[in-house]
Amino acid sequence: MLGDKEAIATIAVKDLKAAGKFYQETLGLKPVATGESGVLGYKSGSSSVLVYESEYAGTNKATAATWVLGDGLVGIVQALKAKGVSFEHYDLPGTTRKGDVHVTGSMKAAWLKDPDGNILALVSG
Repeated sequence: MLGDKEAIATIAVKDLKAAGKFYQETLGLKPVATGESGVLGYKSGSSSVLVYESEYAGTNKATAATWVLGDGLVGIVQALKAKGVSFEHYDLPGTTRKGDVHVTGSMKAAWLKDPDGNILALVSG
């Protein structure tokens, strides 16, 4: 039923202006028109990210969106860190950490938060 349909990451924020600066300028997402007030739309590769105002922004304690980066993970982490992004560090069973990147076998991951505390993941694949 939904297996051949596109899904959109939908992320709640309190301050659209701060979120817009972060998602567009810091992360480099491409803005797209939504036609709705209180909503910002972005393209990220062939995916979409929708950012909207909500009083519940940042209350999710789990990952809100994940980007699959392949071999470019470490370089992107370094580039974001150079832009002032801080990365989260977690103690996960069977995982070691090399700087800001968590490593489990061949899988690598890094987590960051947007200005509202939404958790975003970057993974190697």
